[in-house]
Amino acid sequence: MKILVIIPTYNERQNIEKLLEKITSQNIAGLDILVIDDNSPDGTGECVTALAQSNPRLYVLRREGKQGLGTAYVAGFRYALQHGYDLIIEMDADFSHDPNELKNLIAGTDRFDLVIGSRYINGVNVINWPLSRLMLSMGASLYTRLITGLPLHDCTSGFKCFKRQVLEAIDLDSIQSDGYSFQIEMHFKAWKKGFKLGEIPIIFYDRTAGTSKMSKKIVREAIWVVWQLKLASLTGRLK
Repeated sequence: MKILVIIPTYNERQNIEKLLEKITSQNIAGLDILVIDDNSPDGTGECVTALAQSNPRLYVLRREGKQGLGTAYVAGFRYALQHGYDLIIEMDADFSHDPNELKNLIAGTDRFDLVIGSRYINGVNVINWPLSRLMLSMGASLYTRLITGLPLHDCTSGFKCFKRQVLEAIDLDSIQSDGYSFQIEMHFKAWKKGFKLGEIPIIFYDRTAGTSKMSKKIVREAIWVVWQLKLASLTGRLK
């Protein structure tokens, strides 16, 4: 079993080295890490490149300029498929996703094709978020469910594990969205293609170092993308 953890970064030097150490300490057989850095001004890319010289399980893809979360993950997905990985994991760089949950995500693929780390399947498991951010996140999931019918408690979760067959079935060239909406789009397309989605409970921790990438643009995009996905599904144009 070959497993790849994909971690997009932009100005995460305060977090990345400790995160990589924590992931490596899980001692998961066959697990590699791919960090995709968008030319971080704080030197995240240089830091990871140096670490990769002494860690044969760590790979780095450095891109020119800030190109966004969605394109970073698509680049990571292509890398995973080209290099024969069986399971592909999405994970944030800021410790909001606990590396201790990686084994649970992987174990979930015994039952599901796409395993989603859910903040809301067992109540609300979010630590240190302001109420406004929590309401935005929960509201986005409710909004998505009402419009698309997507059967998830946490439609915008960014901590998940795909079987390679899911990514092979989705036209990666058709992925246009970013942020919240990227996660919604991947969930919706996997579901509509008949794959089995499952949620496992996680605790989500707000970052303690670095700066959030959330913006009004990301929120606006998510509002429209759910309607685009719904329409594409109804008209048979979903890829």
